[in-house]
Formats: sequence, structure tokens, C-alpha cells
Amino acid sequence: MTWKAAGAGRRDKGVVGWRVNAGVWIFGAGMEHQRASVVATDGTVTDGAYPEAVGGFAIVDVPTREEALQWAAKFAVACRCAQEVRELQPDPEQDAMLRQADRRW
Repeated sequence: MTWKAAGAGRRDKGVVGWRVNAGVWIFGAGMEHQRASVVATDGTVTDGAYPEAVGGFAIVDVPTREEALQWAAKFAVACRCAQEVRELQPDPEQDAMLRQADRRW
């Protein structure tokens, strides 16, 4: 999910708390107000999206797209801005590595 920083504030922190308590929160952060840099496979660097396009992002772990949309709706109200929802590709090999690393602790 992405949200614009202009709407972020105290109310969005409450939604983070809801997600933490619900056990779905993975990570989120605001973005610095600078242009993104896009690096091509040949190393060429070009300017990406303007900072107004994306103010931050949040990652939640939910079983369905419908549930992701429900969380996005709550966050949209808290931030007073629209939300974009995308699914991340699963990576079973990385998941196995992380589970193994967790066992070391």
C-alpha cells in the first residue's frame, strides 16, 4: 500500500496500532521528499516519480486481497488520501532462509 505523506499524521499511527494488534503489520515508512532514481540493468540512472506521487508505503501480511483492501480503506480514512494496493510475489526460498535464520536466535 502507498500513501501520500501530506495526509500522514497522528491518525495514521492509530491505524498502524490496529494492524500491529491484528497481527498483520510487517513494515512501513515515509519517503523522503526527493525524486526516485531508477537504475537500469546497464547502470543508467534516470529520474523516477516525483515525491508527491508516493509519500510512503506499508506492508501487511493478510490472506486475501479483500482483506488488504479493507485495511487500505481504514488507512485512507486515517491519512485522508487514496491508497494503492499491490500484492508482493511470494518467494518460498527466501521464506525458508528467514525461518532458518529465526531459529538461530
